[in-house]
Amino acid sequence: MAKNSAAAPKSKPKSAPPAQALPRKAASNGHAGHETVYVDQYINGVLDPAGRMLGPVRDGGHIVANTAPGCWGPMITPSIRGGHEVTVPVAVAGAEVGDAIAIRIKDITITSRATASGNDTMMSGRFLGDPYVAGKCPQCGVLYPETRIEGIGQQAVRCVKCGADCTPFTFANGYTIAFDEGHGLGVTVGRKAAEEMAHDAKTFAAMPENSKQNSVLIFAPHDLVGVVARVRPFMGQLGTTPAVPLPDSHNAGDFGSFLIGAPHEYAVTAKQLEQRTDGHLDIDAVRKGAILVCPVKVPGGGVYLGDMHAMQGDGEIAGHTCDVSGTVTLQVHLIKNLNLDGPLLFPLFEDLPFLAQPLTDEEFARAEGLAEEHGVLEIEDSLPISVIGTGADLNAATDNGLNRAAALLGMSVPEVKNRATITGAIEIGRHPGVVQVTFRVPAEKLEECGLLNFALDQYGD
Repeated sequence: MAKNSAAAPKSKPKSAPPAQALPRKAASNGHAGHETVYVDQYINGVLDPAGRMLGPVRDGGHIVANTAPGCWGPMITPSIRGGHEVTVPVAVAGAEVGDAIAIRIKDITITSRATASGNDTMMSGRFLGDPYVAGKCPQCGVLYPETRIEGIGQQAVRCVKCGADCTPFTFANGYTIAFDEGHGLGVTVGRKAAEEMAHDAKTFAAMPENSKQNSVLIFAPHDLVGVVARVRPFMGQLGTTPAVPLPDSHNAGDFGSFLIGAPHEYAVTAKQLEQRTDGHLDIDAVRKGAILVCPVKVPGGGVYLGDMHAMQGDGEIAGHTCDVSGTVTLQVHLIKNLNLDGPLLFPLFEDLPFLAQPLTDEEFARAEGLAEEHGVLEIEDSLPISVIGTGADLNAATDNGLNRAAALLGMSVPEVKNRATITGAIEIGRHPGVVQVTFRVPAEKLEECGLLNFALDQYGD
């Protein structure tokens, strides 16, 4: 099968002026879009389809972003209303509801020298229903209180209005980890080093100047000392804007389920939650070289990113991992009328499950001989794809992924189950409810969806 390069830009565009902040409708006003949009601005925790977008970036253009740490810093900053601090979304020129945006991850570079993380403990009386979304001062009762830092340690986050300790989270078991110069390894440090970093937290975190979060390094946790971890960065948040306002960490089926019937102002119904785009993935394969395909559910799409992780095992079973600052370069491609419900991923070859890896020439030749021996006239030419599913738990997430795969490829769910069993795997992205349904798909099905070019780019002819 010859490699099809239609997904590549067909011509070099004229240079464009620097990107400006534009209203949401700007993506459909006929502007060809900027070649590159630079992003160093962040939302206040809520992905709002009526909110502003930067850009638009042209189809085939680039987004370059400086991202802020995702989880722990925003979690201990109750004025941020989503549990993360992701970038202001970028519109893609020509993107309309029902389209999709393929995002090539060209580069991910960590800039933090250290970070801190660990298991969390929710602090009773310091939130309304959800500590990620609706922080509350336990003394004066104000919601989303502004805070100041007094000293270091887990009581350092103080309400500006009354001075009370008001962090919604503390550590059950935590650590501070320092990275080597090349960001190839990290080592967890003891109390003395952790406290030294806490006193200069923003420098060690390389905190972007427009970030409003309190650095988690001020807590100086040191329960684990001398643990060595390999570094392999990826994006915990990468996606498009949902069709209803959602706190950024809750733009997924598992965390999003906390919003159903919630007592705070960001509550949604189960039906409204279906308008999510699952940008909060925490899938470690969403790293440099991968291609993520995202649904467009608002005009312009609204590509956003954040929550860079230095490393993570499948499942993120501690609930959190090493959140870092960094720089990211993306290239975007518009796919018309794909009508995705949730994201798709073309991982790097080495991130594929063994059974999902494309057949080698030698394997294909052997298979042809075996097929002929048993009267099978033709065998499939197939390539892998990973369909993302999310839900309140892993069972619900798996069902969601299977149904999405079936709808995309025009197959029955039983057929998808069989294919995922013998030519793929169900992989856990995040516990409790993000999975990858990864399997080999007939090339003709990918071609019908307009996805074959991306699979060929990843896995060859």
